[in-house]
Amino acid sequence: MKILVVDDEKLIREVIKEYLNIEGYEVDEAQDGEEAVEKASNVNYDLIIMDIMMPNKDGYQACKEIKQNKNIPFIMLSARGEEYDKLIGFDLGIDDYVTKPFSPKELVARVKAILKRTNNEEALLKFDGLVIDDKAHDVFVDDKKINLTPKEYDLLKFFVSNKNIALSREQLLTNIWGYDFYGDDRTIDTHVKTLRNNLGEYRRFIVTVRGMGYKFEYKDEKK
Repeated sequence: MKILVVDDEKLIREVIKEYLNIEGYEVDEAQDGEEAVEKASNVNYDLIIMDIMMPNKDGYQACKEIKQNKNIPFIMLSARGEEYDKLIGFDLGIDDYVTKPFSPKELVARVKAILKRTNNEEALLKFDGLVIDDKAHDVFVDDKKINLTPKEYDLLKFFVSNKNIALSREQLLTNIWGYDFYGDDRTIDTHVKTLRNNLGEYRRFIVTVRGMGYKFEYKDEKK
């Protein structure tokens, strides 16, 4: 996993980097907010540790700009630790807040906790009462685990990975069964039918696209 450490004090960056490297994390450094925004636009970081008070561009502004384009967890560092600072940070979507001086070991523990939580959240794909645990390859309908064949699971996963995109039967055959599969369109239709039956009321998400194939149609009403 890759972490960006942003602080105008070189010594602090080096200490944090050393402790994170020991735990097996890959670490990049930035000395101010402007450099952080530039690096974050070019690299997909798993987490950013950022000081608030920095020259050129402070941590709040840099965080705001980065989060406009990428959903990256943040830990903010501050020498002040005032409640007002924390409220601003949490309003920006910051995950944790550490006041200087801090224990590097405690900071690493917080990093681990945030990454564990975000990884677990990313592994769960939720569509109303339909939940897919991608790590365990389990599927739940209204909290009840359902049994899918490996091909049915792969088909469902491919649908949700291409949410709201019309997929031809040829695309589904190629991506699920492979280029050398000699089956026909009936293979897709049969598996879609059994998959729909297993999904119960959430069969409505798999929509037939006439003359083409299917799509997983879902709109998050919370957004």
